[in-house]
Amino acid sequence: MKKALLSFGLVASIAAWQILPGGASSHREAPLISQDPMADNTDLYAFRSPDRPDTVTIIANYIPLESPAGGPNFPAFDDTVLYEIHVDNDGDAKEDLTYQFRFQTETRNPDTFLYNTGPIASLDDPNWNRRQTYTVRLIRQGRGGSEKAEVLGASLTTPPDNIGPRSTPNYVALADAAVHTLRGGIKVFAGQRDDPFFVDLGSVFDLAGLRPFNAFHAIPLPPEPGRDAVARYNTHSIAIQVPIAQLVQSPRTTIGVYASASRQQVRILRKDGMSNDEGPFVQVSRLGEPLINEVVIPLGRKDSWNRTDPEDDGQFESFYTNPEVSRLENALYGTPPQGHAGGALMPIAETGRADLVAILLTGVPGLNFTGPRKADLLRLNTAIAPSAAVGMGNRLGVLAGDFAGFPNGRRLEDDIVDIDLRAFAEGYGPILHAALGLPDKSPNDLLGDGVDANDKPFLSRFPYVATPHQGYEVP
Repeated sequence: MKKALLSFGLVASIAAWQILPGGASSHREAPLISQDPMADNTDLYAFRSPDRPDTVTIIANYIPLESPAGGPNFPAFDDTVLYEIHVDNDGDAKEDLTYQFRFQTETRNPDTFLYNTGPIASLDDPNWNRRQTYTVRLIRQGRGGSEKAEVLGASLTTPPDNIGPRSTPNYVALADAAVHTLRGGIKVFAGQRDDPFFVDLGSVFDLAGLRPFNAFHAIPLPPEPGRDAVARYNTHSIAIQVPIAQLVQSPRTTIGVYASASRQQVRILRKDGMSNDEGPFVQVSRLGEPLINEVVIPLGRKDSWNRTDPEDDGQFESFYTNPEVSRLENALYGTPPQGHAGGALMPIAETGRADLVAILLTGVPGLNFTGPRKADLLRLNTAIAPSAAVGMGNRLGVLAGDFAGFPNGRRLEDDIVDIDLRAFAEGYGPILHAALGLPDKSPNDLLGDGVDANDKPFLSRFPYVATPHQGYEVP
């Protein structure tokens, strides 16, 4: 029995453990996008802003696992990528509002290899050799497929990357100067930030280990505290804060959000080291609910999922109702390893999982239901008030009775790894068991990777994501 179990675990790790909470929330989650980090959505957040509760903040992160010391060509948004944040406000799973971000980078001195030729004291400092600006457009969808485009801001500045005490001696001031206020009370920020995601990648990728549950794994090890593998890494954030009245379509209060990145269809490489991009834009990455392309979509469908629009996600429903993750949880943690009297988990249903369809594809009635159309969207009920300052909400969100948290939108502090592990294991906790009749199998409702918070505190003000790690200080 154990030999068969271990064989299954090994096959699962090779063929499918990319679909557990590995690669962080959506870092390097599919074969093709793993080769194109500048276009790789890593995380998406949407929440009512605690310090401006009449607004919603949406944060889309790109570029996974940035090394803070990764010079001399430090990470930046790609001028050839179309970055977008989409909002559905009528429940049909199609975007009604799209915020487009396009970047432009200038090389001020092509005769040096340096990112900066001296301290960068301001966003227009000539010492900054690779200055980047961007344009924000709002596309409104009208009847019959018509579109109305509006430029919300142009020549907006990003901050430089956080290089070191000589190059960026007052980085906080540079980042603050890169927060721009647009018409209608909209705020935007685009630039490098600390990666706010937290997860024990090292253990998860080692045959789906959860260090606190090591003793109950099919290949047992001594239990250990979790280790945040994303600590000390940066990412690039696009953050936008929009008044709720501009996002919702009354009387509806729930919106569906997803982020995407698109490239033009053809790239021609030239002999001079440059390239020409031609043709229509093609979506190469998207992200709504966290972990979907890891924990739900199998390896052979990941690249096509990235190209698919949310309105067409009904074709993937069987992966939600018959989740591979639940089968793996049963196999690796539900059968007693050698020398143990019992497995860690109560048996988990592997088919007919309508609960996951509701949570991840339609929204939950009474919480953030958008309608019967199945789509991967991060759903936020804007009528639910913030429950705490940024970073101070209950990390388990709705599972702990904090209805301002995931899966009602997603806050920076929401521990979506632990939440998803428990949901797939039918360990919803006593609150949701009492309120919705969802199963609360124990100790399934204690599952987690042992990493419960980000490595840096979040900011109390927009854009909320923590200051990026400085290259000079990285060990």
